[in-house]
Amino acid sequence: MALKVEHEMHRRRRSRNVGLGLVLVALIGVVFGLSVVKITTGESMEGYDHALRPQLVEDDR
Repeated sequence: MALKVEHEMHRRRRSRNVGLGLVLVALIGVVFGLSVVKITTGESMEGYDHALRPQLVEDDR
């Protein structure tokens, strides 16, 4: 016999907490996945700082 009887309210609260935890883990996974994809695309990782950079100017020859 259990020493401490669990109330039905605690079971509902635990299931909500587990659901919220799964949603947060999924959100973290999506953000991490998008970050990995962005980093591994191989494109230039330079930021746009409103300055002319010769390596970005297309050559019209």
